[in-house]
Amino acid sequence: MNAQDTSIDLSAYFERIGFQADDRPAPTLDTLRALHLLHPQTIPFENLDVLLGRPVRIDLASVQRKLVANGHGGYCYEHNLLFRSVLEALGFRVKSYAGRVLWGRDGASMPPRTHMMLLVELDHLRYLADVGFGGMTLSAPIVLQSNLEQITPHGVFRLLDGETDAAALPAYVLQARVDGQWTSIYRFDLDPQYQADYEMSNHYVSTYRESIFVHNLLAARLAPGKRIGLFNRAMSVHDEREGTQKRELADVETLRRVLAEDIGIRLPEASAELDAALGRLP
Repeated sequence: MNAQDTSIDLSAYFERIGFQADDRPAPTLDTLRALHLLHPQTIPFENLDVLLGRPVRIDLASVQRKLVANGHGGYCYEHNLLFRSVLEALGFRVKSYAGRVLWGRDGASMPPRTHMMLLVELDHLRYLADVGFGGMTLSAPIVLQSNLEQITPHGVFRLLDGETDAAALPAYVLQARVDGQWTSIYRFDLDPQYQADYEMSNHYVSTYRESIFVHNLLAARLAPGKRIGLFNRAMSVHDEREGTQKRELADVETLRRVLAEDIGIRLPEASAELDAALGRLP
């Protein structure tokens, strides 16, 4: 794989996520569901490059090298650009969109479009597919239909009709049921996005001094029946049966161990740069 590669290495991707296939799988709903479940359980969400002041490259060759070959994770652009390339190579019809993150926001102001998600057209239906939203990542595609509670392996989700913008494009709000309450995750409309749009947004979220990614550690991974999340030193593990457990990670050694073992990132054995960045976390 070199810097000029523009094709997806399906065999390497399937091995990375543990997908067993004797032949190239057909573009069916079963295939989409299987890949959507395995991807966020094996390729973690993380922003270590941003935290270390390194550029985040979102061309396909760079994304494959980082997430597939090198055992690292990434954030939404990296995850969903990789996933889109896999789906397209398998014959799925996929379009890319952008969302405004509502998760964790208290204000009424409209946030910028900084999240990437996909819509997959299959059997006369459209499915929202998104393997890159941190601790609240979907583990299954959901039908693009409003006011329908949809059960996934990691919780219940629904789409609500969002306010239509000036261009009269349909808009939706993705919500998850958290502790018995519906909580908004992001808003999106059906204005198609292109690589140039994601390049611009990626530059913004990875370099703008007020971006949450620049000065904070964010990492997450799904596991069977669990969501594992890390924000700076605060770790949470949500178990579908046992509820949520939280703890503070006091030192760099513990942070490194959690990133490597619980989140599943292949870390360098000794890195003064990484240790210094982890030591500065609030």
